[in-house]
Amino acid sequence: MKKRALKNGVLSSQELKGAIAEGVIKADPPIEDRQIQPASIDLRCGHKVFRLVSSFLPESMPVLDRLHTPDVYGSDLVMYEMDISEGGILERGSVYLIPLMEELDLPADVDGKANPKSTTGRLDIFARVITDNNPRFDEIPAGYRGRLFVEVLPRSFTIKIKAGVSLVQLRLRRGEAVLEDSALKRLNSRHSLLYDGSKALPTREVRISNGLFMSVDLVGEDSSGIIGYKSKKNSHVIDLTKVGYYNAEDFWEPIYRNSKDTLILEPEEFYILASKERIRVPSGYAAEMVPYEVGSGELRTHYAGFFDPGFGYGTKGEVKGTKAVLEVRAHDVPFMVVHGQTFCKLFFEKMSTLPEKVYGPKIGSSYQYQTISLSKQFKKG
Repeated sequence: MKKRALKNGVLSSQELKGAIAEGVIKADPPIEDRQIQPASIDLRCGHKVFRLVSSFLPESMPVLDRLHTPDVYGSDLVMYEMDISEGGILERGSVYLIPLMEELDLPADVDGKANPKSTTGRLDIFARVITDNNPRFDEIPAGYRGRLFVEVLPRSFTIKIKAGVSLVQLRLRRGEAVLEDSALKRLNSRHSLLYDGSKALPTREVRISNGLFMSVDLVGEDSSGIIGYKSKKNSHVIDLTKVGYYNAEDFWEPIYRNSKDTLILEPEEFYILASKERIRVPSGYAAEMVPYEVGSGELRTHYAGFFDPGFGYGTKGEVKGTKAVLEVRAHDVPFMVVHGQTFCKLFFEKMSTLPEKVYGPKIGSSYQYQTISLSKQFKKG
């Protein structure tokens, strides 16, 4: 990126365009404008898929070298390869590796963080980015130069995927960007980050401690009584290129409010729930919802973590918050949750510059006014 006075923070849409023009982000075929979001870029699946024996990390090796390193029996991690130029099936419970179309040539002061897109998380598709010589998923070190890969594990549904589909997104960040609690409290005082219904949540009720906490809604907001959904194990294949195509009842069991406003989460079942509060992300900031685990590890919430500038906020604060949809999986033992229980935490990061566009229908965003929402492949209502 060109030498100039650059501010720390998450790179905005116009800076991402500049990075593409300068070859910091490159791809074949060229990157399309639709991939560029207010604070991230969608990464596209390439034409080849490797079906793997297991998950892995390359540690100090290039990804493809690790992939083809023989084990004690002389076999490598690849069971077979598949071309998805015209589409291909990824089976539930199987691990795949897909080389992405995009590559990086990052400056020494810019690092990256990847996350599943909202639709990916809501379909219970476990997707993590892997890079060469890196012992961590989803974290791309400053100065990285090389290819990008995504590990994919469909957990609830068998899916059909095609080259060019985006499962994950990438944020680039220069320097330290995360707001400390004192700065986050000041931001909340100015912009009221959480709403309860149509009213801003009083400051005394906003819990900030190494991030902003939110709770779960087990009451619901409409007359249907539906507070969430649980995935069905035996269902049809979901084609990720379809929009508004599938009937929800063929894939999901609705969960209804009970008289105690509680819910018992069964081990290894997948649930879609909603936050009690409505979250707002002002235009000069981005947020990330991190996996929240209670101390003994029985519960994990939220696969898909990025919240773009303007989410639940609009351009000038005209939107009074949007519910966060939570992807939830319990582990080991049944786990009871109650209405209003702490369920997730968000980190806020400052943008390096104000983005030219913000989250919302004008740029094709799908979930600005969501309540309890399934992914865009399902029919509304």
